[in-house]
Amino acid sequence: MSNSEFLNSLGQKAKTASYALASLTGIQKTALLRGIASKLTYAKSEIIAANQKDVEQAQANGLSAAMIDRLLLDESRLLSVIADIDNVIGLTDPVGSEIDSRLLDNGLRLSRRRVPLGVIGVIYEARPNVTVDIAVLALKTGNAVILRGGKETLASNRALCKVIRSAMAEQGLPEDCVQLIDNPDRSLVSGLLKLDKYVDMIVPRGGQNLQRLCAEQATIPVILGGIGICHLFVDAQADLAKAISVVENAKVQRPTVCNALDTVLVHQKNAQSFIPALCKQLATKGVSFYGCEQTQAVMAMNEQEVLAATDESFSTEWLSLNLGIKVVNTLDDAIAHIRQYSSGHSEGILTDNIHTASEFMNAVDSAAVYVNASTRFTDGGEFGLGAEVAVSTQKLHARGPMGLEALTTYKWLAWGDYTVRG
Repeated sequence: MSNSEFLNSLGQKAKTASYALASLTGIQKTALLRGIASKLTYAKSEIIAANQKDVEQAQANGLSAAMIDRLLLDESRLLSVIADIDNVIGLTDPVGSEIDSRLLDNGLRLSRRRVPLGVIGVIYEARPNVTVDIAVLALKTGNAVILRGGKETLASNRALCKVIRSAMAEQGLPEDCVQLIDNPDRSLVSGLLKLDKYVDMIVPRGGQNLQRLCAEQATIPVILGGIGICHLFVDAQADLAKAISVVENAKVQRPTVCNALDTVLVHQKNAQSFIPALCKQLATKGVSFYGCEQTQAVMAMNEQEVLAATDESFSTEWLSLNLGIKVVNTLDDAIAHIRQYSSGHSEGILTDNIHTASEFMNAVDSAAVYVNASTRFTDGGEFGLGAEVAVSTQKLHARGPMGLEALTTYKWLAWGDYTVRG
């Protein structure tokens, strides 16, 4: 079977399976998700053994310690993934809810009802927990899903999908509600991106290269996101001691994620006092600094060398303990820098001036904009959504952390009394 035939078969099965999911009641969905959790718990030894093969192969291939940590699925992490299924079960199911209802002058009673998207394709990299997370979120909203994980987690993903599919069968549902492309051939990704006859939405969860590939090649709507070049602006009227704490949290608490801080912008009135204090504090946490000329001059006076910041460094999502620092003369300069370098993910201002804060929030056009808070809050759980499909940095369909509602669309329902248009 050719790749094209394989993908078409996959798509046909997913589309057919999605019809069975669309009519499930909330009670049936809960039973299904509980069944998946139960079977994952029962099969945990098999899953961990499969993951260990992936880890050993990654070590043999010379993958970095950080990458290996991302793909590791030990007992503690697996139990945490299973526990998260209970959290999803507890979330309100958006499917079937009425968005609005009204009686029109023409006699029609019109409403909008939330319905599943249908089939979702998800392309992701070395995190096997995503296999369970996405499958469960898709099933909760009545969607079939085609998964294409990274080659680094092939054995893990096979083991996880085997268990999930067996739980589907036990509930009398088509196994093909969840399918895995377990062939590492990259041409299958390009083929999946053009499977618009069957797939309704693509969610890429990975780096910039994957995002660009999907944006350029897909004939299906793509949810772009997950790339965060995030900024905090320390205003002239900021509480500097508190500002250091927020910057530290945004940079250090978990530096390898998309909502971690990449650049701090400092008002020139605070540069002499704030930058040395910030660097002294963050250096104890292992942070390295890339500063503009003014930052370098300030730090030279404090006998501390800072690497030179460039257009390239300000355009970099660090995902590590590196931090860009730039001195700006005005609020407008800070906003201009953000507009030039931001990926549209998360930005914030630290200030005690409510008017400056309001101007910043109005002018900065990112998915999440903060006043006096860390960028690390851009997360489905932290936003009260309970679960997260991805973080979208685009503007259509969904923006920011995507919860269950983002996996639905709506249809118009019109009731008449043998009504005709005049």
